[in-house]
Amino acid sequence: MLHLQIHKTPTAEIAEFRADHVLLASAADARDLLMKARGEQADVIALHVANIAPAFFDLRNGFAGDVLQKFRNYRCRFAIIGDISPYTSKSEALRALVRESNRGK
Repeated sequence: MLHLQIHKTPTAEIAEFRADHVLLASAADARDLLMKARGEQADVIALHVANIAPAFFDLRNGFAGDVLQKFRNYRCRFAIIGDISPYTSKSEALRALVRESNRGK
């Protein structure tokens, strides 16, 4: 079952998605999440680590790049909730991406 909670802050409306299964396993899933978030006027999508396919964290396959580009095209920010250190500990490229992403707005 999919749960969507909207968090309103002074600078953003955040769509926090939660489920007992993976919600982001393809670019099509990213598009579906974007459409649901936009329907709620949210400009940030937040997903829990458990709801993201492990393939997202392997930058060599291009999946994360496709998803992040889609979010950028729709001017929607993306946040991951939870500990991704099991992935960053294995990938300098992912650590660098996280570092750069966290420098932004």
